[in-house]
Amino acid sequence: MKIIKLVSLLLTATPMLLFAQVDTVKKTAPKVKAVSPFQAELIRGPYLQVATPNSMTIRWRTNVLDRSKVVYGSVPNKLEMQATDSTLTSEHIVKLSGLKPLTKYYYAIGNLSNNPIEGDTSNYFYTLPEKGSETLIRVAGFGDAGNNSINQRKVRDEVVKYLGNNYLNAWILMGDNAYSDGTDAEFQAKFFNNYQGTLLNKYPLFPVPGNHDYHDYQSASVTDQFKIAYFQNFSVPTKGEAGGTASNTKSYYSYDIGNVHFLALDSYGPDNTGKHIYDQMGEQAEWVKKDLQANTNKQWVVAYWHHPPYTMGSHNSDTESLLVKIRENFIKILEDEGVDLILCGHSHVYERSKLMKGYYGKEADFDATKYNLSNSTALYDGSKNSAPYLKSKTNTKGTVYVVSGSAGAQGGHKETWPHDAMYYSNNEVGGAVMLEIQGNQLDLKWIQSDGKIGDHFTMMKDVSKADEKLLKQDKKLK
Repeated sequence: MKIIKLVSLLLTATPMLLFAQVDTVKKTAPKVKAVSPFQAELIRGPYLQVATPNSMTIRWRTNVLDRSKVVYGSVPNKLEMQATDSTLTSEHIVKLSGLKPLTKYYYAIGNLSNNPIEGDTSNYFYTLPEKGSETLIRVAGFGDAGNNSINQRKVRDEVVKYLGNNYLNAWILMGDNAYSDGTDAEFQAKFFNNYQGTLLNKYPLFPVPGNHDYHDYQSASVTDQFKIAYFQNFSVPTKGEAGGTASNTKSYYSYDIGNVHFLALDSYGPDNTGKHIYDQMGEQAEWVKKDLQANTNKQWVVAYWHHPPYTMGSHNSDTESLLVKIRENFIKILEDEGVDLILCGHSHVYERSKLMKGYYGKEADFDATKYNLSNSTALYDGSKNSAPYLKSKTNTKGTVYVVSGSAGAQGGHKETWPHDAMYYSNNEVGGAVMLEIQGNQLDLKWIQSDGKIGDHFTMMKDVSKADEKLLKQDKKLK
């Protein structure tokens, strides 16, 4: 009977025992002690950063200086591996290495003693799939999220509800992540507090900054811009460690998830020479060219940043100089390299174009017969004219543009709303986008704050001639 009770106790071990188990195996730790009332307290996180197929970085913040320890393993209540850092800090950043691709790991965080701060079966992650893998991946996109609104919480809850028991391989932020000035206090109250325990502790995050994120230190010189809270709060893959070409800057970077290559760009801040995203000889534009030309073997390419080239929502892409410059001087680089999808925020609405190319003018200049490469809705639901957008290795032309800036902030429109280049526009409810990509099929869904799928489209690549014929008859493939 005593043996049965002991086994039962071990199977339901608390994080404190989990910490004790690891150090007992290694014969390096003292006996388990009761949690001290003076122990450091968790005030942010844990949250997951710089995910790769073989590593994961875990961050958290404590109220006082402490040392860092993560115990982890693939079986709950048996966290036999550990990673530590003896540096006294309140900003804890621990990298777990030597992991297996697309594998589930549970973890607990704490200090070098046996006293954990947090860790139970809800703290877990999956490593990314191997590069080139055609397994199904899910990536959610949140634009203009951090305003602590009811809409922000509704959108968050509907994304979680949509996922159910399915895993989200990553989530991305399209800027303006903490309103209205991007201060550290605003990040805590309006971003981290709202996603703690639902998204942050399970799903790796890949952010980009918006103009409000830069308000934290507006007088900063070019060399000091990385002192703003946004850059202090997030870790990103600057060395090409997650795929792509090393950018060597936190402003912009790239990474791979399976057979998808992502570019995360900075549409607001200057580079080391004072140039911006729209300066064709600037560091970012030159890096984008280099990165895309070095990653031609990826089946899908998705780029995202804050300021959209086309919108008539809460912002006007005809008159706002930054949006005009991006449209006129930057997006052609991406289109020429066959980028499939561009996601932006900034305008607090949802807008989605058809597959198009070569349109760099004002709204009045848009000509569907000239710039749309497909007249289909791409709804792929059996309705009339709903065939997926089709591309191939030999026909890489065409990009779909999506504005999704209502994951927190919401509403507003200009006089000529909706923009003529947009097939679908909605400024009445908030939402976030969900990318689901498997093999040669890409699906995007816009999940509204009321739980409805407000818009969706499908793109396919390299389908057979027989399948292409069926698709163009608005039939679905089996």
